[in-house]
Amino acid sequence: MDKEGFSARPEREAAVRGTLRVYLGAAPGVGKTYDMLGEGHRRAGRGTDVVIAFVEDYGRPLTRQMTEGLETVPRRTMTYRESTFTEMDLDAVLARHPQVALVDELAHTNIPGSRHEKRWQDVHALLDAGIDVISTVNVQHLESLNDVVEHITGVKQRETVPDDVVRGADQIELVDMSAEALRRRMAHGNIYPPEKVELALSHYFREGNLSALREIALLWAADRVEEALLRYRHDHGIQQPWATRERVLVALSGGPEGDTLIRHGKRTASRGAGGELLAVHVEPDDALASRSSRLPDRQRALVEELGGTCHTVTGSDPAQAVLDFARQVNASQILIGATRRSRLKRALSRGTSEAIIEGSGDDIDVLVVTHAEAAHGWLRHRRA
Repeated sequence: MDKEGFSARPEREAAVRGTLRVYLGAAPGVGKTYDMLGEGHRRAGRGTDVVIAFVEDYGRPLTRQMTEGLETVPRRTMTYRESTFTEMDLDAVLARHPQVALVDELAHTNIPGSRHEKRWQDVHALLDAGIDVISTVNVQHLESLNDVVEHITGVKQRETVPDDVVRGADQIELVDMSAEALRRRMAHGNIYPPEKVELALSHYFREGNLSALREIALLWAADRVEEALLRYRHDHGIQQPWATRERVLVALSGGPEGDTLIRHGKRTASRGAGGELLAVHVEPDDALASRSSRLPDRQRALVEELGGTCHTVTGSDPAQAVLDFARQVNASQILIGATRRSRLKRALSRGTSEAIIEGSGDDIDVLVVTHAEAAHGWLRHRRA
């Protein structure tokens, strides 16, 4: 499979699956169909065999103009409940067998009697035949976001596409614009007919709705990009982490607060796609150090149970050892527990926590986590 795009190529063997490119719209009217047609023209201009398998222009003049100059495979006319409809003629597109087929509205539900229930299933048939497909879908049609979008807009989307269908695309391009720009486009009559503009602006196309849809689309696309980055690093054997995600390092002293820190670190790492949890424990480099300085087995097991990795380093300066390890693994945050030292000791000398904070510089954030053992913890520790 050609992972680089939809470049022109000679006739291929049937066993080679086509590639899928999806234009993901943040909201209706942002221009995803227009951009798909523009990509079709660019491919055709470079000599690629491109056809329009199905495009819905919704009466928009600019979109309709973009279809000019591209070959269109005639639609199939179907009758259902005494009404006439037109659908993409899958058999005709397969027989024509272009290099690239433009297929609008990936989430569309076909008229009963069609070969497949959903258009995305038609697209998979084209891909299986070795035809590259460029398609479109709006974020509100993604199955996982159906309830969220209905809650925001008050409109239930009856046509949806499984997220995995879109995530499985070889390329996804987000088509986005600000809420203000989209409302201006609506007011100028570039999306709906004039008689529908006022109603649309006061309902679905309210600025708050559009801003929420835009944020949802950006977050969904960012999550997919993170997945692609992780696959790229894995496929290319890249071990050195890149500073594109949260890599949380929990500094464990071996004290009872460790369980709290580990769980807090896991929650922090899980807030972003691909977040990673690491734990480090510093043992004295003195060969005569007692077993009491080692990390309890239960804390090591908890880190691994939560999907993290546990590391032990040695050093005479615990704070410096933690900082050195954090930079070695390119950690974005260090979690430390609030000190259990008495006020008198804190006044007389600088502790490990203070040293880590002072030495972290501008490149690593340090989060001090409170815990039950911090309040008068030194006395309780001595009594135990």
